[in-house]
Amino acid sequence: MAAGHGNTPAAWIAVGVAMLGFVLGSIALLQQPAQMTLFWIGVAVALVAFPLFLVLSRLGFNASDH
Repeated sequence: MAAGHGNTPAAWIAVGVAMLGFVLGSIALLQQPAQMTLFWIGVAVALVAFPLFLVLSRLGFNASDH
C-alpha cells in the first residue's frame, strides 16, 4: 500500500466516527415521520470527524508503522 493513503489510526478513527454520523442520519431519515433531531445529531457527529482527525494527527496518531 502506498504511503499517505489513510492507513493510520487517526484516519481509521475519523472515518469510523464519520460513518457513525452517516448511519445515524440515514436511520433518522428512514423513520416515519422523519426524526429530524436524530438526523441533526448524525450531522453533528459526522462533522466532528475532521477536527478529530486533526487533533489525533497532532497527537502523533497519523504516523504509519510500516
